[in-house]
Amino acid sequence: MAKRDRQPARQAEVTGACPCGQGLPYADCCGRLHRGEADAPTAEALMRSRYAAFAVGDADYLLRSWHTRTRPPRLFLDSAQRWTGLEVLGTEQGGLFDSAGTVEFRARYREGGRPGTMTERSRFVREEGRWVYLDAEQT
Repeated sequence: MAKRDRQPARQAEVTGACPCGQGLPYADCCGRLHRGEADAPTAEALMRSRYAAFAVGDADYLLRSWHTRTRPPRLFLDSAQRWTGLEVLGTEQGGLFDSAGTVEFRARYREGGRPGTMTERSRFVREEGRWVYLDAEQT
């Protein structure tokens, strides 16, 4: 999803539905999390907000929502890659009262005019009471 050897992507202006697929307006959905107005209540909500951050080019949010132990020092997004859809395949724990959770998802994208998909199993934990992304394995 990210490249470390490219220039930073600019965050896109988003109007209309949120890229996370929940059907809400971006400003009322993941936009609130990206602006720091709210924290994700579940691991799945955090995963959706991180997907939306990739879709709109918000590298700062991705870094803020990454566990301090596994977070890279900087992140450059590939502006040639356009994220086009998200499907949650399953979750394990990651609820309101859990301290860890896993979300498996499939993300669709276009790069160089060609469609692609990636499937990932991401792990999330609470750090200082907030859900954060820990790591993942692509499946």
